[in-house]
Amino acid sequence: MPFAVALACAPGLAAAGAAPAYRDATLAPEARARDLVARMTLREKAEQMQSAAPAIERFGLKRYDWWNEVLHGVARAGHATVFPQAIGLAATWDTALAERLADAIALEGRANFNAALRRDAGGTARYFGVNYWTPNINIYRDPRWGRGQETYGEDPHLAGQLGMAFIRGIQGNDPKLYKGVATPKHFVVHSGPEPERHSFNVDVSPFDLEDTYLPAFRNAIVDAKAYSLMCAYNAVDGIPMCAHPLQNGLVRKDWGFQGFIVSDCDSVSDLVTGHKTSPDIPHAAATAVKAGTDLVCGRSYLGLPEAVTRGLITEAEIDTSLVRLLAARIRMGLLDGSAWDKVPYSAINSPPHRALAQQAAEEAIVLLKNGGNVLPLAAGARIAVIGPNAALLQSLEGNYNGTIVHPTLPVDALRKAFGAARVTYAAGAPLIDGKRMPIPETFLKVAADSGQHGLRGEYFDNLEFAGKPKMTRIDPVINFNFEHSAPQGFEPKRFSVRWTGVLVPPKPGQYELGFRMIVPRDRPLPNIKVWIDDELVVSPEKAGIGGGNTAECVAGNCQQRMEKIHFTFDDTRPRRVRIDYARTENDRHSALEWVAPRDALVDGAVAAARASDVAVALVGLSPDLEGEEMKVDFPGFRGGDRLTLALPDAQRRMLEAVKATGKPLVVVYLTGGPISDPWVEANADAIVHAWYPGEGGGAAIARVLAGQVSPAGRLPYTIVRSEADLPPFADYSMRNRTYRYFNGPVLHPFGHGLSYTSFRYAALKLSATRVKAGQAVQATVTVRNTGKRDSDEVVQLYLAKPGDRANPVLAGFRRVHVKAGGSRTVTMELDARAQSQVDAKGARFVRAGDYTVYAGGGQPKFAEVTQATLRVDGELALPK
Repeated sequence: MPFAVALACAPGLAAAGAAPAYRDATLAPEARARDLVARMTLREKAEQMQSAAPAIERFGLKRYDWWNEVLHGVARAGHATVFPQAIGLAATWDTALAERLADAIALEGRANFNAALRRDAGGTARYFGVNYWTPNINIYRDPRWGRGQETYGEDPHLAGQLGMAFIRGIQGNDPKLYKGVATPKHFVVHSGPEPERHSFNVDVSPFDLEDTYLPAFRNAIVDAKAYSLMCAYNAVDGIPMCAHPLQNGLVRKDWGFQGFIVSDCDSVSDLVTGHKTSPDIPHAAATAVKAGTDLVCGRSYLGLPEAVTRGLITEAEIDTSLVRLLAARIRMGLLDGSAWDKVPYSAINSPPHRALAQQAAEEAIVLLKNGGNVLPLAAGARIAVIGPNAALLQSLEGNYNGTIVHPTLPVDALRKAFGAARVTYAAGAPLIDGKRMPIPETFLKVAADSGQHGLRGEYFDNLEFAGKPKMTRIDPVINFNFEHSAPQGFEPKRFSVRWTGVLVPPKPGQYELGFRMIVPRDRPLPNIKVWIDDELVVSPEKAGIGGGNTAECVAGNCQQRMEKIHFTFDDTRPRRVRIDYARTENDRHSALEWVAPRDALVDGAVAAARASDVAVALVGLSPDLEGEEMKVDFPGFRGGDRLTLALPDAQRRMLEAVKATGKPLVVVYLTGGPISDPWVEANADAIVHAWYPGEGGGAAIARVLAGQVSPAGRLPYTIVRSEADLPPFADYSMRNRTYRYFNGPVLHPFGHGLSYTSFRYAALKLSATRVKAGQAVQATVTVRNTGKRDSDEVVQLYLAKPGDRANPVLAGFRRVHVKAGGSRTVTMELDARAQSQVDAKGARFVRAGDYTVYAGGGQPKFAEVTQATLRVDGELALPK
C-alpha cells in the first residue's frame, strides 16, 4: 500500500473533516513536519529522535532506522555492488567517476529499501534506509590512523572535490525529492587515535582549523548542499563536538545549513562516560539537542522527557530538532511515496554497476615503481602468485562493505588472464605472525588421492541437511560473507552447507584451528560443527555464549567469534575434514581458519617462484588489522590504528626468501593505509598500489599487470620513509604533516603515479597574469601522450602563495584520457578561495603579491611541470 494511502486510512483520521496539514503535499516539508510534531507526545518525540525510530500507527508513520552505510557501496544490507574503498576512489582523482558511482549506490539503496518494505510493510531496520552516514571527509593527517582508508586522503582540496561529487551523486539534482541524503562526517578535527576517541580532546589552532580541517566540510555544506552532517566523538578545545557551538554557529548560521545533524554512535552518552562533561543522560541529551544535534545514534535521547521535567531543556527546543528530521523524511519521499518506490531489486549489482566497479578499480591502481620496465608482464610468462592477499576476500571488500555477489579473487583473475597452466599459487605467509587466516586452497583437497583443491560443498535449502543438495560445487577456500545474503538461489538464514574433503598440513607442528563466525555479541553463535578425522572439534556446545568464544570490535560493532582449537600434526598426511554449517544467524564472515607454524608456508612460495619466470606477491594489510576501534593487539597495531608503517615481518620474510631465487619480484599492495618498507622499495622490481579494490579488484589487477590497462592512479597521501619522521600521532598540529607541511624524506609523494606511457606538458597559459584580489583566473595547459600506449593522465595544478608557510598546494586537477601521440587541453579555474590563505587567527583572505602556478603530472618538487606567474593586487577577506 502506498504510504499516502496508508495515511488516509489511518484509524481516527478519516472522520476528522479537513485533512491535517501534515498530509498536505502542497505545503512546505517544514510546515507539514511542524503539524505532525505538534500531535506527538513528549515520549514519542524523544523516540523519533533516536536512530531506531519506532512506528506511530495513529499517524501511519512507519518505523525507520536512520543508521545506514554506503561508504563504497550499500553496506551490511546483503548483496550490493562493492566499489573500491574510499581511499581507492580518491586515488582515481576522478570526480565524474565519483558522482556516477554514488548515483549507482543511491539507486541500489532504493532497491534495497523497497525490497525491505516488501518483506515487512511496517518499516525498515538498520542498514535498509535511504539516508546514508557517508562520506567520510576527515583529513587523513596521519598515516597511522586505521580509518584513513575511509577518507579521500590528506589534501583538503582533493577531499572536498571528491566529497562534493559523492554528495551530488547520492542526493540527486531535485531539492524537493532526494534520491538519498548524504551525511558528511565526522565534524570536525577527527582522525584518531581510535582507542581514545570517546574521550579525546583536541586543542586545535585557529589556523589549522580553518586551513585544514574545515574546508572539505564547507564544500560539502555550502557548495554540495549536503542535507545532513555527523558530529564527531572527540572534543575540540574541551567541548565534545556533539555539544559544540560550532554546530549552531559556524554550520547553521555562517554556512546556512538547513538539514539535520546526527551524532556518531553513542557519542551523546560519551558526554557522561567519556568526556565527563555531563553528570547524567538527561543532562547530556539536553546539552546535545540545544547545541544542534538533532538525531542520536543510540538511545540517549530517551532521557529527554526527564530533561524537560527537570527544566534542562524546553519542549519547543526538542520540537526544532524533530521538525528537521521529519522534514528530511518528507524530502526523501517516505511519507508520500515517490518514483523511487518503483526501483526493482534487479538494480542491485546490475551489469552497468559491475562495469562501473571494474572501471573504478582500474582507475584506482597506482604504479609506484617499475624498475627495468618489468611491467607489463609478458603474455607467455610463467607467474608465481604468492602472498596472503592473493586469495583473501576481506581485502577485496574493505570495511563498511556490502556482500559481493560474485567475488573474483586476484589469483583467479590472474589465472584467467595468463592461463591457469602458467600460474602457480602459494599463500606463502599469513598477514602477520599469529593471526588466524583462511586455510589456503593448496592445503585443502576433495579427497586424499585427488588433484582437485578445495572442499566439496553440498548446499541444502533447509537447516537440517535434509534431502538431496540443491547445489553441489567445489569451494577452493572456505571464506564467505553471508551478511543478509545467501548463495544465489537460496534464502538468507534458511540454508545449510556440508563441506567435506581433506586437510594436508604443510609441515608437522602445532596448529590453531577454528571456524570464524562473527555475530553480534548478544546473539547465539550459529550451528557450526567441524570434524577432523571424525573427531568433533568445533560445535555450539564447545564454543557458545560464555564458553569458547572471544569478543572483538569490527567497524565499531562489538562482536564475537569462535575460539581457536589447538592441534599438533605429527606429519603431513591428509586429515579428513567435515563441516556442517546451518545458516541461522546474521553473521558477517564464515571461514575455516588456522594459524600454521611460523614460516610453514614460505617453502611453497619459494618453490612457486623457482618454477616461474616472475613472482607476483599480493601482500599488505586487511580490514581485520586496520579500521575502526578494533580489538587488535598484534605487534605494530593498536585498536585499529598502526604503530608502524612497515610491512608485517611474516610477509617480508616471505618476500626475502622469494627474492633470493633471483626471479623478478612484483609487489602488489592491497591496503588502506600506506606501507613504507625500505626493504621492499630497494628489492622489488615493481610496486603496485591496488587498495581494497572491491569486486572488480581482482580483474583490475590482472588487466594492469597484463598491460590491458595503463595505470594512471595517483597517491592521495604521502608515503613517508618511516613513522619515526612524523610528529606524535595524537598531535593534531599540521606542523610537518602531509605534503603541504612535511619537509622530510619521502618514499613516494602525494600525487605520484607512473604509467606505461609518457607525457609532456606545453607551456602553461593564464587568462590574466595580473588581477585584483578575488578575481578568478583560468589556467590552461596542453598535455601530449608521447608514448605508444593510450592512457589516462591526471593533470595537477599547484599554487605557491606569497608568504605562505605551506609548500605549493593542490588547487585543481583533471583526469583525462589521451591516445598515443594525441593531446588534450585542460582548463582549470583558480577562484578566490583557491588563491586564499589563512592567518594565525583563522581569518581567510586573498593576499597581494606574486603567485606561482604549476601544472604537470605531480607536485613541482617531484615531477616535470610547466609554470606561470600571477600577480594579485590588493587584499580581500573571504567569508567563513
